Amino acid sequence: MRSITRLLAVAVLMTAAAACGSSDSGGSSNSGGGGATAGGSSMKVGLAYDIGGRGDQSFNDSAAAGLDKAKKDFGLADTRELEAATGETDAQKEERLRLLADAGYDPIIAVGFAYATSLKKVAGEFPDVNFAIVDDASVTANNISNLVFADEQGSFLVGAAAGLKTTKNNVGFVGGVQVPLIKKFEVGYAQGVKHVKPDTKIQTKYLTQPPDFSGFADPAKGKTAAEGMYDAGADIVYQAAGGSGAGVFEAAKSANAWAIGVDSDQALTASADVRDRILTSMVKKVDVAVYDFIGSNVNGNVQTGTVMYDLAKNGVDYATTGGHVDDIKAQLDELKQQIIDGEIKVAAS
Repeated sequence: MRSITRLLAVAVLMTAAAACGSSDSGGSSNSGGGGATAGGSSMKVGLAYDIGGRGDQSFNDSAAAGLDKAKKDFGLADTRELEAATGETDAQKEERLRLLADAGYDPIIAVGFAYATSLKKVAGEFPDVNFAIVDDASVTANNISNLVFADEQGSFLVGAAAGLKTTKNNVGFVGGVQVPLIKKFEVGYAQGVKHVKPDTKIQTKYLTQPPDFSGFADPAKGKTAAEGMYDAGADIVYQAAGGSGAGVFEAAKSANAWAIGVDSDQALTASADVRDRILTSMVKKVDVAVYDFIGSNVNGNVQTGTVMYDLAKNGVDYATTGGHVDDIKAQLDELKQQIIDGEIKVAAS
């Protein structure tokens, strides 16, 4: 009966996809179906987004960029993207991954640590399917690749930029949800600030506490938090808050202050009216990790287990768009090299 139920669910999914064209669950896309284009690949790639999905201008969009590049470079004929809903259960995440696997998608990429519990169960049900999870190393299996990043290293660099650029010796950090992953961003940022300007005050605010993950998709709450920091004397605020970061940028614009983006080079992806207030961004190359994983499946050399993207592997970095950090670039690049060489140890917690 379970198998019949799954097959019926898959049929419903596919029927809905056909009816909606390139849209499914509010954000899935399908570039074809059942076979390769001329000179392309018959591989079917599935991607399950975190809260916010494609269009969040940050974490999910970076994953989407990796998929888009892989589709083009490898000639992928069939890809499917499914979105998460705010407040959903692990069972709902399981069903999303299960639908993709039942429909023949392989590999499947789960974007975000929130999929860990669900992926562990579903990967066990489909041992011949290759799965990857972004930002989690806790769930392990012979068919799971853990794509993780040295977020603290990239955050150190934008923290150093904030320390070098602040004129008020007062900066802020807005985290989406207070979980160990986002704590890495806060800790690295604070270490970078203090490394270059020890007497700087650092204000910190998390938007929500688990199990409430809406802090990654609440721009109004992000704006309120940043406004409080600017009102309290901060002139630069770093956000690691997913879609909520858009509110931080709005607050920076209103205060004629600076904000620091995250995951993507947000001076290129944020709303045009706030881009001039983005000092730099901590670029976390989720796009590279997603692209590499798909490529390894195409080429038949998949690496399971932990795959770390750090400064040494160019997996994290700081952005220079807008030219706002050009005057301190030499200092930041020196710090980057010191981290790569092990002269500076960046804490993660």
